[in-house]
Amino acid sequence: MPKAWKVLVGIGFLALIGFIIYSATGLARVSCEVCVEFHGRTSCQPAAGTTQDEAVKTAEGIACSELASGRTENIACERTPPKSVACK
Repeated sequence: MPKAWKVLVGIGFLALIGFIIYSATGLARVSCEVCVEFHGRTSCQPAAGTTQDEAVKTAEGIACSELASGRTENIACERTPPKSVACK
């Protein structure tokens, strides 16, 4: 392989690694903790996202996966309004 190709491959690899690191650290702009009550039990879970709605929805999904058993209950839980929401 010619030296020019090796240099281009090396630069491309470093650019890819830099993009991955930038993407991973720049996405979570909002973090929220959401408490969900379902069938008399409560779960509070944190999540992060690019928007507040995305972070709240993700935290609700995590909390409901802990509280619900089965897909039908999980869907019903996710439709339940959260007990509390705290975002930064």
